[in-house]
Amino acid sequence: MDILDAACPSRDVFVNLADKWALLMLASLRELGAQRYSGLQRTLGGISRKMLSQTLRTLERDGLVLRSVDPQASPPLVMYGLTDLGGEIAEETKALCAWTEKRAAQVHAARVTYDERHSADQVVRADS
Repeated sequence: MDILDAACPSRDVFVNLADKWALLMLASLRELGAQRYSGLQRTLGGISRKMLSQTLRTLERDGLVLRSVDPQASPPLVMYGLTDLGGEIAEETKALCAWTEKRAAQVHAARVTYDERHSADQVVRADS
């Protein structure tokens, strides 16, 4: 397997996992456990219903999320939780989440510096 090779089967798995909503969903399910659709939507904040459904379907298809239905409940209770495989990758995302929370201020500062530098470049080009 070579994830950098476009023809490698691991590439499409990586692309699905690298999606921002997939990573956030895995983190939410890792932190809070199994959740209802509406709970996930609240937890993720900003995700559309369409994107939530699409991401859940993708993660379920990849064997990372399990959709369970309790038909005894009225209306039927649908829950989404991590499979063993999903729990494994969700655990792996902990380091990325921790790094992001720790370094977000530095990344934002770098963006400001970059934007200021490049907006000055635009002014110089416009004057030329």
